Amino acid sequence: MQALVFDGHLDYRADHPDSAATPGESVVRVHLAGICGTDLELTRGYMAFRGVPGHEFVGEVIESADRAMLGRRVAGEINAGCGRAGCRWCGGAMARHCPDRTVLGILGRDGAFAAMLRLPDENLIPVPDSISDELAVFIEPLAAAYEIFEQAHLRRDRTIAVLGDGRLGATVALALRAEGYVAIVLGRHREKLDRLAALGLDAQLESDFAGRLEVVVDCTGKSAGLRRALELVRPRGTIILKSTAAAGAALNLAPMVINEITVIGSRCGRFAPAIAAMEAGRIDLRPLIDGTFVLDDWRRAFAAAENSATFKILLRPS
Repeated sequence: MQALVFDGHLDYRADHPDSAATPGESVVRVHLAGICGTDLELTRGYMAFRGVPGHEFVGEVIESADRAMLGRRVAGEINAGCGRAGCRWCGGAMARHCPDRTVLGILGRDGAFAAMLRLPDENLIPVPDSISDELAVFIEPLAAAYEIFEQAHLRRDRTIAVLGDGRLGATVALALRAEGYVAIVLGRHREKLDRLAALGLDAQLESDFAGRLEVVVDCTGKSAGLRRALELVRPRGTIILKSTAAAGAALNLAPMVINEITVIGSRCGRFAPAIAAMEAGRIDLRPLIDGTFVLDDWRRAFAAAENSATFKILLRPS
């Protein structure tokens, strides 16, 4: 099958081995996949990944022992726990933190930048007919944004700063607005901020903002994001970290202690709240799409995704 494969450098292969169903897992034909910041970081060394990247997708089940799933359009939870009897993580509904898990397109499991992928049956989430492919490809990143609401008690009468005007920051800010929170996006790219403002968000240049806020969500995708968030948050405030980056960063932790800052790491989330918001029409992320490319045109696709003026680039098997 066709696939993008990373082995120290990214390359297109037309003869990558097909995905094959295994007990408890299904094969999905990929319709669309999204390039996110994590995918770009993988090509810079994040997680020492080797294989097919890509974890944001929508597709159709084409091979499964569960006959009811055949032909269903699905998205997929990306973390696959070991599933072994006695695993306290998998048995305690914490499979996404199982130390022996695989993660689609990120850790030990080929991902969505291919004609097909394989995931455990329990990871596959049917996509309602009312949600188009172009919207469904955002289910995974939107679920990650909605994880914030399950981890932190946020007040709707206080402004929440989203630090970073990229694809992740835009998704988080739109999710906050959809759920009735007051959000301000702080970024460095005037063109992106103008686009977000046109979507009804309060978007300002980070350099122009001088206030201190109760909650700051780091969506910069940069190792320096936490340091900047510490400058923006007020004493006894909360920082929510959504960024993952290949590069490390030196950090003075003293301000966290002195100002009694709460720091919350936030990663993947449940799909149900994201799907419900899409079905209800509370959020539509399709205006963030800046282009769709076929897999063998991957060089232009990744160049576009690396462009600081770009939000979301999609890949479609050719």
